[in-house]
Amino acid sequence: MDFDLSPEEEAFRDEVRAFNAEHLPSIEERRKLGPAFFPTWWEKIREKRWVGFNWPKECGGGGGTIMEQYILKQEMLLAEAPALGRDYTGLGWVGPAIIQFGNDEQKARYLPDILDSKSAWCTGYSEPDIGSDLAALQCRAERDGDEYVVNGQKIWISLAHVGTGIYTMVRTDPDVPKHDGISCLLIDLKSPGIEVRPIESFAGDHFAHLYNEVFFNDVRVPVANRVGAEGQGWEIICSALQNERSGIAEVNRHHKALERLIKLAGESKIAGRPALENGNLRRKLAAFDARIEAARLNGLRNLTEQVKGTDNASHSSLNKLHNCNLLVAMSETGMELLGGASPYIGETEASLYRGKWQIGALGWPTTVIGGGTPNIQKNIIAERMLGLPKD
Repeated sequence: MDFDLSPEEEAFRDEVRAFNAEHLPSIEERRKLGPAFFPTWWEKIREKRWVGFNWPKECGGGGGTIMEQYILKQEMLLAEAPALGRDYTGLGWVGPAIIQFGNDEQKARYLPDILDSKSAWCTGYSEPDIGSDLAALQCRAERDGDEYVVNGQKIWISLAHVGTGIYTMVRTDPDVPKHDGISCLLIDLKSPGIEVRPIESFAGDHFAHLYNEVFFNDVRVPVANRVGAEGQGWEIICSALQNERSGIAEVNRHHKALERLIKLAGESKIAGRPALENGNLRRKLAAFDARIEAARLNGLRNLTEQVKGTDNASHSSLNKLHNCNLLVAMSETGMELLGGASPYIGETEASLYRGKWQIGALGWPTTVIGGGTPNIQKNIIAERMLGLPKD
């Protein structure tokens, strides 16, 4: 594939760069503005239709091509811009599921709020004792006229305590093979019978209340809130997870992390000597650089397949597995360079480098488990790419 941009794509890159130069304050200025900065940012990028840029135009999105999506994400990462929209889960999972499997009423009801940063969806997948075998989920939804009555528990639900709705998978038929008895429901988190309990983290203030348990006790959900047909949940799960893992510009984040790591190494000592004089550390940094290049080339291969329309969605599992391992390894190296005496008081000025290395190392569950554990990724690679038997 020829990766030289067309004149139209070059013009779009220039447009994004000019927009950031005009509307994106420096990181220091953003910290001074605090939360007040985000609504203004979201409104401006929404006007550009860059929120939901990969969504079809008829659904309120930008209808961006694969290359335009790549350019937009690449430029935003290079500029260290905030997220393109408030509702990460809505944009990445819920919206695409509704677009693909939902009806016109659901599109009209839910998509505008996702695009306008008015909603905050979370996902209800994991359950106690139900880890990588997601198809074994037991949260029940029994039909009662025009409603489902939901009972059960979900766990490790990110940001449920501030969410507006939960996009959850429930078992609607216990008498069929486990993959065939799952359905997808959109549930208002203010519904009677829902209880959200925080899961406190060992990672300090930054992750102190990220995860939650969610309990459903005779929660009534309109059948109209079911996405797709009854029993179609597993197909929707697979589509959503692949969509989440299909990022095409993540390598820029790796480059930024390696730049910070090299800077930290230049300011650190090992056994009283400059850290960069240590051969083992230099080899480790070189290995990170090589792994980032491998990620870049694999990303370009996937981008080529997407542009040609020959994309194998299973390839995204390679990206997810490689990227999460790389980010965690760099964070742990940063912690080694900081040493045991480095203070960590949340993401504040009191923490060295605002706690970035501690957050990266201690927050590994979000990086590694989110979107499918390494075991899930390895199973997908083994079965769908290598053709190995399941047993």
